[in-house]
Amino acid sequence: MYLTVEDALKIYPLSEGKLTAGQDGVNRIVKSVNVMDAPDITDWVREGDILFTTAYLMKDAPSDGVQLLRKLAQKGAAGIGIKLGRFWAQVPDDMLAEADRLGFPLIELPFPFTFSDQMKGLFNAELQRSTKLLHGVLDKQKELMRFALAPGPTSDMLRTIDAILGVPMAIVGLRGQVLHCSLNPADLDPILKQPQKPIAQWLRTANAHILRLPLKSAVAGQDIIGSVVFQLSRALPPKEEEGLYHQAAEMISHHLNAVERHYLEQSTQNEFVSLLHNYLKHNISVDTLLECAARLGIPFGSGSYRCALFHVTAISETKKERLLRMIRQELQYNPLLKESSNLHFQVGDSILSILPTGPSAVARGKAAPLLTRIFSDFASDTGGSLRISLSYTKHKPEQLEQAYRECADARDTAEKLGMESLVTEYETVEMAYIFQSVPEEKMRRFLDMTLSPIIDKAPDSAQDLLRTLELYIENNGQINETAKQLFIHRNTAAYRLDKIGELLQVDFKSHANLLKLKLVLLFKHMLNQRTV
Repeated sequence: MYLTVEDALKIYPLSEGKLTAGQDGVNRIVKSVNVMDAPDITDWVREGDILFTTAYLMKDAPSDGVQLLRKLAQKGAAGIGIKLGRFWAQVPDDMLAEADRLGFPLIELPFPFTFSDQMKGLFNAELQRSTKLLHGVLDKQKELMRFALAPGPTSDMLRTIDAILGVPMAIVGLRGQVLHCSLNPADLDPILKQPQKPIAQWLRTANAHILRLPLKSAVAGQDIIGSVVFQLSRALPPKEEEGLYHQAAEMISHHLNAVERHYLEQSTQNEFVSLLHNYLKHNISVDTLLECAARLGIPFGSGSYRCALFHVTAISETKKERLLRMIRQELQYNPLLKESSNLHFQVGDSILSILPTGPSAVARGKAAPLLTRIFSDFASDTGGSLRISLSYTKHKPEQLEQAYRECADARDTAEKLGMESLVTEYETVEMAYIFQSVPEEKMRRFLDMTLSPIIDKAPDSAQDLLRTLELYIENNGQINETAKQLFIHRNTAAYRLDKIGELLQVDFKSHANLLKLKLVLLFKHMLNQRTV
């Protein structure tokens, strides 16, 4: 038997009775029915029992009823039903008060019916419920098996499984990102704060029971690749129904592993990636690559695009593979990247993504903030082992090799300059890349010659002036943004810039002067990095 007290009170003939106290406990689970016929009955009561009695043993000592309630509640019993009219005319007030305090259901049983009538009604109702449940589980298993065996695309698999099971469900990825969810976000948030475990977990929320099952990698010995969360009713499901959810978890695990295998096949085996490697090595022409893309239905070469290179460094092979898997999973499922194509290819220890621009969120000026937002927590999770670099926007397919080189050059230059930002755009380090071969002596001489008026003539405020100049150049001459980052008034920033212009004899309206200042500050940063 697996009913709540509230459900049991709806079943005839117990429905003819009345709940007189302990309303807060109506969600207690009734697993079986017991009849009190001995003074030591509480020694034999089990968790989930509902106890029926005529109060014969308490008829001369009503205070014993309070002690009985306390012992039953301590044992985890579901409730007590008292048949009035033979030994008690009514339940004592102190017993009613104690039942309310304990939240322990106290039921006045209907006098015309025997205990066996009421037990028979409960058992028949439970039998019907169990039979209906088993038929429902069997039908769902058949649907799952039909779906699993049916050929075709798996893009809607998660939604289909959700619909078959008929309970709210969420799929959580390797690093806690939500891949699919039909739960209320408020119910899911506290679950996401708890660590994923390689075993089944039962969790409790204010409204329901939560079953969280691990999704396992297809590779023996590998870590879990996520978890699936099922939101069930207050009543815990029987083993048959719970097995259905484990079966669904196996199917979801298979699906996620299949997606990963698809990426790995793209990255290391299929014809297009093989040609892509050769193209980047200048072994074949871009025309050959485009012919292959057209033959295989790969959407490349029809519009403008940017390249993003996700590079993994300085970690063990196990951690590296885990991080690459996390990146692939994010690129596949993150809703903010839905507008992007599926052109993500593993190249060595990196993943090269070809991202179409147009009106999408990865257009120039939007790609870096977007990728930073999506992958920012990777930096802390992996100790800074991930770096992302972005190329300029390209408009012709034959510029793909150039875009890849820009990504690689941006990555290498950012590393040499000690830049800590997660995403580096080539345009921000292009000058450093071009001038990195300038001898150190020439850099230092140019730096001293240009900035010495500030350092020599204003030694007390030199650092403030230089910092103001650096931010002004970095912000492309936006004085308001410069003042904001310095936490000073705009007029103070303007005064400092006037002072700098006077000392250096430069006009900030002159493009030639701005370029000179940008170059000297770049040399300053490069020299500082070389001395670290």
